[in-house]
Amino acid sequence: MEVLLSNFKIQVNPKIYVKDPETSGLGKKIIQNSIVLIDEIGFENFTFKKLGERIGSNESSIYRYFENKHKLMLYLSSWYWSWMEYRLVFTTSNIVNAEEKLKRAIIIITEKILDDQETAHINEATLNKIIITEFTKNLQTKEVDEENKEGFFLIYKRIINRIVSYISEVNPEYPFAKSLASSVVEGSLHQHFLQKHIDTITDCSDTVSPSDYYLHLVQNVLRK
Repeated sequence: MEVLLSNFKIQVNPKIYVKDPETSGLGKKIIQNSIVLIDEIGFENFTFKKLGERIGSNESSIYRYFENKHKLMLYLSSWYWSWMEYRLVFTTSNIVNAEEKLKRAIIIITEKILDDQETAHINEATLNKIIITEFTKNLQTKEVDEENKEGFFLIYKRIINRIVSYISEVNPEYPFAKSLASSVVEGSLHQHFLQKHIDTITDCSDTVSPSDYYLHLVQNVLRK
């Protein structure tokens, strides 16, 4: 596992950015502060001008890394799902029992995210809050078909397909593995959102987590 950790590198489709922000101090500063600023004011109100003011740099310097704020959001989403994929693989790689493997995968995908101290310039807990509120909106755009062809959502799809394989291990006869897996991944974001903002239409609370709900749902659905 230590070897896997040392060799791990977040993978983001190079077509998303103009210049890889991980290759410079300014690039990392852009990523770090964009996460904080989007969390503070929301993606709708976020602009490169405001980000430039936050980091003490010209707006034009940000355009050297990203064409627009949509591409920046795609980068943040890709980074997040790549990090989640690593956690998923790391947690399930040595598990033989199919039901236990699926259980751990669901927990990883649906649990409340804490900051990973190994990534100093990215606060994963804050990034998770952004993904909860913004990912689906940035996925459901007029450009989604073209962006999908470009491979922008490859990591996200890999996560879902990995969970599909775990579901099929538990119950090979279940006919809706893809729909169930995608419902768990995307639905958990929605349940976290409802828990925080519209808690009257979800059973998730301080004592019942989205993980509790999806573990119960999947276990009952796959029961033979």
